[in-house]
Amino acid sequence: MTDWLNNLSDAQQFALFTGVKILAAFSILMTMFAYTVLAERRVSASIQDRIGPNRVGPFGLFQPWADMVKSFFKEEVTPGHVRKVYYVIAPAIALMPAILNLAVIPFGSTLGVQRMVLADLNVGILYTFGIVSLGVYSIVLAGYAANSKYPFLGGIRSSAQMISYEISMGMSVIPIFMLVGSLNLSDAIGYQTGGLFHWLIFKQPLAFVIFLGAAFAETNRTPFDLPEAEQELAGGYNVEYSSMKFALFFMGEYCNMMLVSAMMVTLFFGGWTLPWFGLDQPATSLLLGVAHVGIFLAKVCLFLLMFIWVRWMWPRFRYDQLMDLGWRRFLPLALANIVVTAVILWMRS
Repeated sequence: MTDWLNNLSDAQQFALFTGVKILAAFSILMTMFAYTVLAERRVSASIQDRIGPNRVGPFGLFQPWADMVKSFFKEEVTPGHVRKVYYVIAPAIALMPAILNLAVIPFGSTLGVQRMVLADLNVGILYTFGIVSLGVYSIVLAGYAANSKYPFLGGIRSSAQMISYEISMGMSVIPIFMLVGSLNLSDAIGYQTGGLFHWLIFKQPLAFVIFLGAAFAETNRTPFDLPEAEQELAGGYNVEYSSMKFALFFMGEYCNMMLVSAMMVTLFFGGWTLPWFGLDQPATSLLLGVAHVGIFLAKVCLFLLMFIWVRWMWPRFRYDQLMDLGWRRFLPLALANIVVTAVILWMRS
């Protein structure tokens, strides 16, 4: 095997190892999606003092696979009144931003000579925000394609919601890259090595709070799940969908949760680093490289648990409250944070 690899050209080796990393990253993403759904069902059951899924496999661990089979074999109904082209395109778009953004997330240091990032772009954060902003088109198209009042209202809410939080979300990370001096996500992790208080959560707590609030709106999660508010819109933009089309919206929501969790870990919580036991330096062995990947995934899982807890413990904001929060609170605070950070850096220079 080693001789065969050595006989490959550099371009062939790069293509091979990139393909392996893509397959591994996608497999981890889909597995985490499946078990995040299970975790949400178990956590919500515990909060509501009931049992939750525990029949399919030990402790209900095979429940996600049963749900997957059910989604594939459920009857798919396409209502006659929908705009069929957009109706089909919308759920396909829902999952794409999370998968595309997976490419620039550094989910480890190195394994052997391979860096644990698919595409280490120098403008990684710009790429991320550019792709993330495409996700709203899925909801808007679904609301328009359904040709029905509740989905249409959900689509309108989503577009207005995006305008309210996307600006603040983008501006909240500007101070991060003013400190780091680079738009590369790997450089942001490198800046946070050397100790716990090098993590940017301690240097930019306001940026984290703004990013976190915008992340809930980005993923349409409580308390900002207004585009799909069941009590008001009967499910909103996905009312007319069933079977795998509905499952794609479902997958898109949870994969976006994982993406924003990975972004928060990367930007504010040191990425794959831990300030103890020498775990904040690039891997010098295969075991240490695997440990770094495990550290990164563990941090992401903690944020996913936070998303789940908030959904089942917090009430939904009114629509005007979300708009007020985005325009009159987050945006001025993000601007002020940029100015203060710039002044501090200028005084230190």
